[in-house]
Amino acid sequence: MKQQLTEQRYEHTLGVVETAVKLARQYGADAKKAELAAIFHDYAKFRPVEEMKQIILAQNMPNDLLAYNSELWHAPVGAYLVQTEVGIDDPEVLDAIRYHTSGRAGMTVLEKIIYLADYIEPGRRFPGVDDVRRLAEEDLNRALLQAVKNTIAFLLEKRQLIYPDTIHAYNSLMREVKGEAKR
Repeated sequence: MKQQLTEQRYEHTLGVVETAVKLARQYGADAKKAELAAIFHDYAKFRPVEEMKQIILAQNMPNDLLAYNSELWHAPVGAYLVQTEVGIDDPEVLDAIRYHTSGRAGMTVLEKIIYLADYIEPGRRFPGVDDVRRLAEEDLNRALLQAVKNTIAFLLEKRQLIYPDTIHAYNSLMREVKGEAKR
């Protein structure tokens, strides 16, 4: 992975690995799968935009991706490249990579862990991250919901489009959290 990334992004990846393994142990996910997904979550991060666009088209990925910020593209393209170039074919690991930027409705525990680990790894410094870190120590769903809310608020503030899967992730997590509160 080190060859695929800048030094700063490599340090970020190490932080994501450390955080993902910790969260996996805390929330009962497979720590080895969390480690693997975390290692490769940014595999395509520095691929040329045109290359990612061609992969999206050639592999019949959702074409609506192309109408949104290319920052989203490295996740689904990365899942594809990790499978074809690295040979990892575990669907849970690949989905955790695929949805680590957008989220989606009905995320698995592993998908939630990779999204959250990417958001809260120790090197991250931005408003609200410490609150999400504290929530992550107590409740995976509430922490993830706050991370998604923060992301949506950030995109709204920047007047950027919000990918539908992110909205679906928010709605799904809100239902999960409200359902948990009723118990």
